[in-house]
Amino acid sequence: MTSRTSRSTTLSSVNRTMTPSSVFELTVTLGGGTAGLTIAARLTEDSATTVCVLEAGDANLNDPAILTPATYMQHFGDKLYDWNHFTTKQKFSGDREMHWARGRGLGGSSAINFMVWTKPPAEEIDDIERLGNPGWNWQNYQKYAQKVERLIEPTPQQKEKFNLPEYENDVSRDGAVAIGFPKTISEADVLAQKALENAGIPKAPRPYGGNPNGTFWTMNTHDPRTPSRSYATTAYYLPNKDRPNMVVFVRALVSRVLTEVGADGNLSAVGAEFIHDEKIYSVNAIKEVILAAGAIKSPQVLELSGIGQRAVLENAGIPVKLDLPTVGENLQEHCIGGFSFELKDGVDLETADPLRQPSKLAEAQELYKRGEGPFTIGMPTFTFVPVEQIAPQPQAIYEKAKAQVERVVKEGAAPGLLEQWKIQLERLEPGKNQAGPGCEIIFFSGMFGPIPPEEGKKYVCWSPGTNHNFSRGSIHVTSSDPRKEPDIDAHYFEHQVDLDIFIETSKFARKMAQMPPLKDLIAKEVVPGPEVKTDEQLADFMTKVYSTTWHTCGTCSMLPQDKGGVVDPSLKVYGTNNLRIVDLSILPLHFAGHTQATVYTFAEQAADIIKGVFKP
Repeated sequence: MTSRTSRSTTLSSVNRTMTPSSVFELTVTLGGGTAGLTIAARLTEDSATTVCVLEAGDANLNDPAILTPATYMQHFGDKLYDWNHFTTKQKFSGDREMHWARGRGLGGSSAINFMVWTKPPAEEIDDIERLGNPGWNWQNYQKYAQKVERLIEPTPQQKEKFNLPEYENDVSRDGAVAIGFPKTISEADVLAQKALENAGIPKAPRPYGGNPNGTFWTMNTHDPRTPSRSYATTAYYLPNKDRPNMVVFVRALVSRVLTEVGADGNLSAVGAEFIHDEKIYSVNAIKEVILAAGAIKSPQVLELSGIGQRAVLENAGIPVKLDLPTVGENLQEHCIGGFSFELKDGVDLETADPLRQPSKLAEAQELYKRGEGPFTIGMPTFTFVPVEQIAPQPQAIYEKAKAQVERVVKEGAAPGLLEQWKIQLERLEPGKNQAGPGCEIIFFSGMFGPIPPEEGKKYVCWSPGTNHNFSRGSIHVTSSDPRKEPDIDAHYFEHQVDLDIFIETSKFARKMAQMPPLKDLIAKEVVPGPEVKTDEQLADFMTKVYSTTWHTCGTCSMLPQDKGGVVDPSLKVYGTNNLRIVDLSILPLHFAGHTQATVYTFAEQAADIIKGVFKP
């Protein structure tokens, strides 16, 4: 490895210096996040394969700010941990510029997320195969999830007190990532689950076995025995860091993939260029280059490399190497809001509120040293239901969605979008046996909103979310400078039905505060407050305060090329011989659920595809 400015300059990796003599068969992985570290660990099980990982952020090893559970959102906006992206002004949300946090550093977003562990409905993973991707189905999903999950069993006391489920064969005990129920479970969650039952929401039959339709005790990615966060660094990097064939460089900002035209006319990836300490370096790839930079950065790196939509590249001053028009398109996101309620004075329930109160923070830190207190509280109550279960007029919503799809298709929809929308309409149609549970309700024992908690007060929060949004956005570069952020335009609520479903989900979540037994403990609603009454007022409030759930997908979709695909089922970029993408950008159609389990699982399946041992 050489510097463009000095041939004698070398770079130290996290654990060694790479020299040309260490290379047998070199694969370069661009991104040391959730997928990148998983891929690197699995490929280097073969001692004849050397993998070089380039990560733009720091190593952040043994960092309490990452390892301590319940540090929700404390990393956001901090450049040490977060890319700190912002969207363009969102036309249908009052021109808001949305903050999109993404993990920057080893472990990527698994180092700063909310540690929620859910799996999608089986049929929604099978939909990936329906869209033209043999082998990308629920059966294989569960097979590779077994390599990821390492369930830490709850204590007998927890099992008895909270009646925690076993989850039997749906969750592995032998994988890499520690998952389990939070060390501290608040009685508020027990009351919330009873309230959901009283509202007619059933228990999910098999939330980790393909049917999360209903409410369930949800696991988090931490080891409750420690208690500490389990993420890609602790699960895949640290156990394997001394392998001589796994080299990880940090503070290495990838600027482009280096390519040459092969004998067959396709592009061949021959390495990558990156910036370290304001110097430009390159690393050669003998076998292939794997792009695992996430759904925001992967399309950006492709475009910086001259692969993408011709007009976008030319406007940014980037020479066109491969005209692939759908790079950065088909962006899909989830969104979420929140209603916070103050508990009555004297209510003896554990909440996370002390973590936001300066006078209580030192006490919480001391308790954490003993493995106790609010830092060990997790998020164990999640609910996924179809629209028809919570909306009074689901047929009207379905007909409105169908009419808008037909109108857009008539005007000229992007290739492949009709096939995706047909599946989404199937998920939405009332009366279907497998109606998609695209409406989400999260319960949190604590204040979770735009205002800080009042000293000495306790709160609970009901958060509505939507997961099957029809709107599609895009991510594109505007400059050839890799340090300049791309334009991110989610097109939130461009399809009116997305807002309609969000409002119905919000109304249901808000009503949960009126359901026994939790309602008897609530003093008042503090966010948004009783002055927000009508549907119009609620829509105005929600469009002003809603957030992404940081689940971006679709920007390098795995689809047939004539249907808008960027990668094929083997994850190779169309028009290239050896450039693959492995991250959530490949997911062509979003599902109901949080995404980190799927990123790990996709990476495990991708590793077998790259090794040549996967059979659809």
